[in-house]
Amino acid sequence: MSAGSVVVADGTVGEGAAVAGVTGVATGLAAAAVTRRCDLRGADGHALLRREWLLTNGLGGYASGTVGGAVARRYHGLLIAALPAPLGRVVMFNHLAESVLTADGDRVRIGGFLPGEGQDGADEQSRHLVEFRLEEQLPVWVFEVGSVQVEKRVVVVHGQNTVHVGYRLLSGAEQVRLELRPAFQFRPHGEEVGRGSGRPYVLEIVGSHYEVRGEDPLPALRIFVGERAGVFTHAGGEDREMSYPTEAELGYHSRGVLWSPGVFSLALGLRAPVTFSASTEGWDTFLALRPEQAWRFEQVRRRRLISIAHPALREEPVAELVLAADQFLIAPSGRVEDVARAHASGDEVRSVIAGYHWFTDWGRDTMISLEGLTMVTGRMPEAGWVLRTFAHHVCDGLIPNFFPDGQNEGVYHTADASLWFFHALDRYLELSGDRQTLQAVFPKLREIIGRHLQGTRFHIGVDGADGLLRQGAEGYQLTWMDAKVEGWVVTPRRGKAVEINALWYNALRLFAGWLREGGDTVEGLRMETEARRVAESFNARFWNAEAGCLFDVVDGEHGDDPACRPNQLIAFSLRHPVLEQGRWRAVLEVVERELWTPRGLRSLSPRHPDYKPTYFGNLRARDAAYHQGTVWGWLVGPFLDAWLRVYPGRVGEARVYVAQMLEHLDEACLGSISEIFDAQPPFAARGCVAQAWSVAEVLRLWVKTAPG
Repeated sequence: MSAGSVVVADGTVGEGAAVAGVTGVATGLAAAAVTRRCDLRGADGHALLRREWLLTNGLGGYASGTVGGAVARRYHGLLIAALPAPLGRVVMFNHLAESVLTADGDRVRIGGFLPGEGQDGADEQSRHLVEFRLEEQLPVWVFEVGSVQVEKRVVVVHGQNTVHVGYRLLSGAEQVRLELRPAFQFRPHGEEVGRGSGRPYVLEIVGSHYEVRGEDPLPALRIFVGERAGVFTHAGGEDREMSYPTEAELGYHSRGVLWSPGVFSLALGLRAPVTFSASTEGWDTFLALRPEQAWRFEQVRRRRLISIAHPALREEPVAELVLAADQFLIAPSGRVEDVARAHASGDEVRSVIAGYHWFTDWGRDTMISLEGLTMVTGRMPEAGWVLRTFAHHVCDGLIPNFFPDGQNEGVYHTADASLWFFHALDRYLELSGDRQTLQAVFPKLREIIGRHLQGTRFHIGVDGADGLLRQGAEGYQLTWMDAKVEGWVVTPRRGKAVEINALWYNALRLFAGWLREGGDTVEGLRMETEARRVAESFNARFWNAEAGCLFDVVDGEHGDDPACRPNQLIAFSLRHPVLEQGRWRAVLEVVERELWTPRGLRSLSPRHPDYKPTYFGNLRARDAAYHQGTVWGWLVGPFLDAWLRVYPGRVGEARVYVAQMLEHLDEACLGSISEIFDAQPPFAARGCVAQAWSVAEVLRLWVKTAPG
């Protein structure tokens, strides 16, 4: 399988672009059509399982699978719907097996092979699948059966739980017969695949409208294949066992049963494409857009996203990441109370999915990602919506660590998300000038600072002896290094963590400035005094003279922790650096020597006895390595912020570091950046295949290091 290539061609939005309400783009808007192309002739069928694609619907729902079309994870499927609480995200449409009936009467399977479906299933598919490409991140496959070429496209409708799978006959015959066999296993998308087996399904047919119903309270899955000539052969409902190889590798249950109602046989002609559409929406909403309209409108929307982004982001391959960023921004419509509250006040609700496939919206990840996802991509209003959404959920001086899938209330066990909120707000205010949002959230800022000074949940609070912020509660992981499995907190870091205190100092300085801006000079002076105390204590306590860098934690459960970790970079990467300038270079040199890789920074120095070079095996083995050496892509952000503080005149060299991250766009989820990587060559991608802060920090840095 050849490496993917990115092709940018001038394109023009054609017919249908001027439809009212479709992103406001006028007919004739020229745009750059960004295409990543993979030639799959002669590809190893099993290698097709290692590269994935992702489409999202702006609600938290998605479609995803392997380039080869096989379902390899519990999270793969053509429609994972984002449903109102308490349902959350549910796998509704798992699989579609595809066959072509040739003029000679041969039935040739071209796509949708199930892993384990015969020893040569994947290799058989690879003989017919000749090309995969992303057109503005929309997946397209090309199959060959002799001289016959068939193209397949998938699109999800933005703002709906609707998917269209379209087919075109490109060449080789005037018409062929296409057979499609859908298969289902309705279940929460994070539920292991074996647990959904044996659930009852009912198929209802009214003309060309089909509905598959599972157990209450799940909605029906509505299916439409068009009004043209087509035949559905009802098989009475057939169970088909399948294996999920990626689940097996990760130590999870890897065999499940899909239910198929039968086969659709459709006439596919050179001028007669067909589409298999599925939705959990009502019929009126589902059928309001024809499939060809849905594709065109989504293409228009995506080209507009590129056109409004910072000029440095409109060229390949980084333009792909502008579209990747869009995948993480959601309107969490399932949280009905949030939506009602915001709309009643004339506002909107927005949040950020931390990573696909399994993360929900996390406070820390959202605040770190916000500038890269929204501000440099020209989506400033959405940045304000996100900040106001999270401000509403401040409780006891904390913003939520995350919102569990299918729930309306957040979980608050985090010591740093509330402090990252100050950083995100600062970046937003600088780039937007929106002082109304500052006024709106100011009471929440006051609450956060006050509760940290007094002490709040999880023993988060200021130590009166030195002004430093401490945190830690038995059984909780409160910093971003938060792996926990079977009650074991891998890196508890209880005590005074280096990045927590750097963030605390930055928050105090920012808050002091906003107080003075509002005319409260007395309170502003008090905050400045608190900040100076933090800086004095920080520089006295965290400097590790023997190592020439910073302790990771002081006053911890076992004293001061000298582990060399990337957290120390936060001490001089924020707007207000707490570390005295004379020590910046020494710290940077240690971090660069011990932690830098072409995919980000290691989470622990290889010299440490707890260092783990690979993230692999069962859940316990993976969590043991999660923050003990594993490389994190997002850390390229604070690394280069700190690097440019030390070497402000070497922006071109910094850009080389960022460019190395772009090499990954062809490796895991095509056109996106993974969550984590192994800590040694070849730095294999692991964890989530698409991670918000990984994508966001590369976008932000690409703008920051742009020439001129």
